[in-house]
Amino acid sequence: MSESGLPPGQRYVRGFIVYAALGLPEVDLQRYRLRITGLVERELEYTYEKLMNNLPKINYRSDFHCVTKWSVKDVVWEGVPIKWFAEQAGVKADASWVNFRCLDGYVAPVPLEDALSERAIVALKINGGPIKLENGFPCRAFIPHLYGWKSAKHLSEIEFTDRYGDGFWEVYGYHERGNVWLEERFKGGFGRHVRRSPVVERKV
Repeated sequence: MSESGLPPGQRYVRGFIVYAALGLPEVDLQRYRLRITGLVERELEYTYEKLMNNLPKINYRSDFHCVTKWSVKDVVWEGVPIKWFAEQAGVKADASWVNFRCLDGYVAPVPLEDALSERAIVALKINGGPIKLENGFPCRAFIPHLYGWKSAKHLSEIEFTDRYGDGFWEVYGYHERGNVWLEERFKGGFGRHVRRSPVVERKV
């Protein structure tokens, strides 16, 4: 089931609005790997074929919420729980943050407790089909209770770490955590002292 009701300040739109501040990366599936790194007992890597065909997956329906106040209703997500990757790699006790690193150089930091929450996944399908390039192919993170900028697209590495560091949007004043129900849009308040951010968008 989807979340009941919209988070504060959000409105529904028909479809995803694509943000591509770093452009769309070229994806070579023969060379692509999703790597699990950082404070782990075992660093791991997975081919796209293995992600799609050989790993445990969950499927659920959840709205997608963008920090710019639009939401897409009842999206069907399918992917591998991030908690499963953490268990396979053996995340060390001193880890407290996760960095999602991407093919285009994008980085999104997420608190460990959010990254390992029940429905936090490496998403491989949206609405029954493989993720389109503009929506994050070959895979993306998805954490329903955080704003969409934390659900990093074109995911290539999940790094477990013991310290926080600004990612792409956090440099421009976006919140360290980004919980949609608490309206954690910006650091220290709602938009104060936020530098202009480099957004390129188009509707799909």
